[in-house]
Amino acid sequence: MDVNAAAAMADGLKAIGAGVCMGIGAIGPGIGEGIAVSKALEAMARQPEMASTLRTNMILGCAIAETTGIYSLVVSLLLMFL
Repeated sequence: MDVNAAAAMADGLKAIGAGVCMGIGAIGPGIGEGIAVSKALEAMARQPEMASTLRTNMILGCAIAETTGIYSLVVSLLLMFL
């Protein structure tokens, strides 16, 4: 295998790795945020007087969960361009 073919293969494998990283990295936050929102809505339906507190905590939790997706985006970009 010559140098050009090896470089092309390495670039292809980097692209595949970046895609897998982004794909798997987006699944976790998506599922986690969906569960968090559904449970918060369930709790708001049971105790409407706590809705503002629950909403605040839910948004904070979703923001923290979303950082996992952002980290996977950063890692996939680093894999692609470095």
